Amino acid sequence: MSTQRIVILGGGPAGYEAALVAVELGADVTIVTDEGLGGNSVLWDCVPSKALIVAAEAMGWLDLAEGMGVHLPEGQPVDRTVVDFPKVAANVLQLGANQSRDIEAKSEAVGVKLVRGRGRLSGYHEVTATDQHGEQHVLTADYVLIATGSTARVLPFFEPDGERVLVGQQVYGLPEVPEHLVVVGSGATGAEFAHAFRRFGAEVTLVSSRELILPTEDPDAAQVIEDVFERRGMTILRNARAVSCERRGDEVAVGLKAGGEVVGSHVLFTVGQVPSASDIGLEKVGAVVNDWGGIDVDSVGRTECRWVYAAGDVTGRVMLASVAAMQGRTAMWHALGQAVQPIRWDAVASTIFTDPEVATVGMSSEEAAAAGVPVETARLDFRGNPRAKMTGGVDGFVKVHAQVGSGTVVGGVVVSMRASDLIQPLATAVQNRLTVAQLAQTITVYPSMAGSVAECARMLMARLDAPR
Repeated sequence: MSTQRIVILGGGPAGYEAALVAVELGADVTIVTDEGLGGNSVLWDCVPSKALIVAAEAMGWLDLAEGMGVHLPEGQPVDRTVVDFPKVAANVLQLGANQSRDIEAKSEAVGVKLVRGRGRLSGYHEVTATDQHGEQHVLTADYVLIATGSTARVLPFFEPDGERVLVGQQVYGLPEVPEHLVVVGSGATGAEFAHAFRRFGAEVTLVSSRELILPTEDPDAAQVIEDVFERRGMTILRNARAVSCERRGDEVAVGLKAGGEVVGSHVLFTVGQVPSASDIGLEKVGAVVNDWGGIDVDSVGRTECRWVYAAGDVTGRVMLASVAAMQGRTAMWHALGQAVQPIRWDAVASTIFTDPEVATVGMSSEEAAAAGVPVETARLDFRGNPRAKMTGGVDGFVKVHAQVGSGTVVGGVVVSMRASDLIQPLATAVQNRLTVAQLAQTITVYPSMAGSVAECARMLMARLDAPR
């Protein structure tokens, strides 16, 4: 059998993870990308933004240390701690760049070829790549994977200038912490940046178009985050939709649909991402772009053109790096003849990296009801957990949903410090259809936050076993 030729457009998590799988299966792989491997996720989004949040949380650690009797030298109070924001930004961007270089080194070591530039479908089993010098390279391919990612959504009434009107990628170029940052958009990205800059000492106003921030998350989780944000001095404008943005010298005014405006020194728009599906030759092969701007694919990532696959943000599904990576791997496993299980969208775990973090997996109780799945839910707050008390992390809870009758875990929520780690046992349970009894009967470390996950499962096990 001849070696299969794979060309991948885009080097983000979907692209480079797909490339590694394809090489393992003996394919000849070329990635066409105009930025470092890891893409936006590694260079500008997931890695730098979460590193920025870690730096912001260090301010909280100092507050916690003071309360425990641990002081800075010579008794200097922690409220004199200052943030050298350009240094923080440089450090987090360097972390992303280093991670990108590590991915490139790993990929090249196993034989993945890189073409620096932009690629587009140009014919039957053909991609034309235009490199950084303007030269064109025609690449033949048995299979093409489109993994071109997404870009920040820009609404008609604002134009990012990188100085005072910003989208997420431009935050790292700020010369100092904003005096008053207005964050428009209260989803995951907006909440994360609002949290970070409030910790850095900025006055922060979070503009939410809904009654609760984090509108796609568990309402109880959103309420905990709101309470924590307001306790730390953040202003939340609820049911407030931004409709205009005007820069006035050193200030920016954001007009609201209901009337009035909010004025700050800077405004950050976090209003979603748009799939990067234009100008890549989709029309030449009959691949379909849906109403949301993403490329339509089947359960294994194939487009309408059977030799063209797509993965990651460009498909317009769940825009997470972890999901993109699995979509890329799944596409290559299928293209190269491996047995493959389609991604279970009801088992995807995700985290919002506020403090506390919000992590979810599987179905909510409302989603289960809509699907006709009867569930029982248990919730356990962390305020009684000894480890939470030691670390000042008593805000939050564990919530577990299990199917009535079988006891199968169908979903869960964790709101706590390091919820991104604590969600894993629940994710394992959902993916493998474990029962609450199996979760509850697993020994956990004492004292630990994970102990509350098992305890919540025990509560639910007893409830499901109780006579009805």
